[in-house]
Amino acid sequence: MILAPGLLAYLRRMAFFLVIIILTLAVSPLTGSRVHAHDLPMEKLNLPEGFQISVYAEVINPRQLARSPNGILYAGSRRAGNIYAMIDKDGDNIAETVMTLDTDLNYPSGIAYQDGDLYVGAINQILVYRDIDKHLDDPPAPEVIYDDLPTETHHGWKYLGFGPDGALYFNIGAPCNICLKENPWYASIMRMDLSQKPLTPEVYAHGVRNTVGFTWHPDTNALWFTDNGRDMLGDEIPPCELNHAPQAGMHFGYPFIHGNNIPDPEFGDGKDPESYEPPALELGAHVAPLGLVFYQGKMLPERYRGAALITEHGSWNRSQEAGHVGYRITVAREEPDGQLSYQTMIDGWLQGEAAWGRPADLLELPDGSLLIADDTGNVIYRLTYQQDD
Repeated sequence: MILAPGLLAYLRRMAFFLVIIILTLAVSPLTGSRVHAHDLPMEKLNLPEGFQISVYAEVINPRQLARSPNGILYAGSRRAGNIYAMIDKDGDNIAETVMTLDTDLNYPSGIAYQDGDLYVGAINQILVYRDIDKHLDDPPAPEVIYDDLPTETHHGWKYLGFGPDGALYFNIGAPCNICLKENPWYASIMRMDLSQKPLTPEVYAHGVRNTVGFTWHPDTNALWFTDNGRDMLGDEIPPCELNHAPQAGMHFGYPFIHGNNIPDPEFGDGKDPESYEPPALELGAHVAPLGLVFYQGKMLPERYRGAALITEHGSWNRSQEAGHVGYRITVAREEPDGQLSYQTMIDGWLQGEAAWGRPADLLELPDGSLLIADDTGNVIYRLTYQQDD
């Protein structure tokens, strides 16, 4: 049987994606990651001059990171189904104590820490572990605070954050590559006021295909988020996006318009791009941006202060001829003319067409260093900077 060239290219891409999944999940349930930190080719990472990177902790498939005021680091996971706590007791910037707080959860990728409690977003539920710092040796059973979210796993994994308004924000991705559903919760960023009973989620931002990373600007308190562009339109379109949502109710185009002005071939007919909010910055097609932070510390050089640092998880929907993209940390910063620039900060997790790591989230520590979750290398890195004397 002779396969059509398009189908053959698709099968090659899916085979690559399957390899990534196998590498992520090929683990021992007792000892942790199959590939240990000392086996990772970290010397292949391309760092800016003066930067150093080291392994802070080894955990299986870490995704979103959160930290308590007591210095305890927490991590969710996606396919691993685990929630972790990590403690650096001796202050050497290595978490020598790693605990698995819960297992067999339904894609518990999103986490947030607030007022002593650890909130976890699974596919169709929001859970909370009360007073968690004090119960690490005997974690409490999670309290289910909301369990009526969509059940589709396709883009159903969560990212959580408490906004300046005190509400809990989370994403509900489109349950497909490209589709239009009647339920307005799909393809959105939601928020929920936990002080109001009964709990009533509401849509904050519409037309968001699949965000797995958002934060609030430290000066304006406006929401910024990444969004993954649709697949199957070719190697170079549509762009992934960095978006700005200073108020509720804005629509960012999906599934009608992609990027600034690309109509969707199925849903874009007759739609005016001016009717939708354009991205603050078009990123590369298929780079899969996830977590982001606005850097506020003093350890890194001044040029990074206030810049958005973005984890790009990496492509799967590109032809073998075009090659993969992403698998890096990028920087978006405002230039003197008011425009946002976009450059690579760290790469090297992709070697040729093989990826040994995929950055998924970022967290700034009080000393100004950065933690980077790598859900394929099964580690959390610590990024530091030291200027030569």
